[in-house]
Amino acid sequence: MTSRVATVAFQGIEAVPVDVQAQFLNGQVQFHVVGLPDKAVAESRER
Repeated sequence: MTSRVATVAFQGIEAVPVDVQAQFLNGQVQFHVVGLPDKAVAESRER
């Protein structure tokens, strides 16, 4: 099953569009961040 959400991220007073996609499959749990993630996003893998 694939889900898609359109949202925004704020940089100062500007809103930048963000497209989030998630795919759920049977099997091992994996987490991949694609694009140009912020350092905080890269660290979220460990949480």
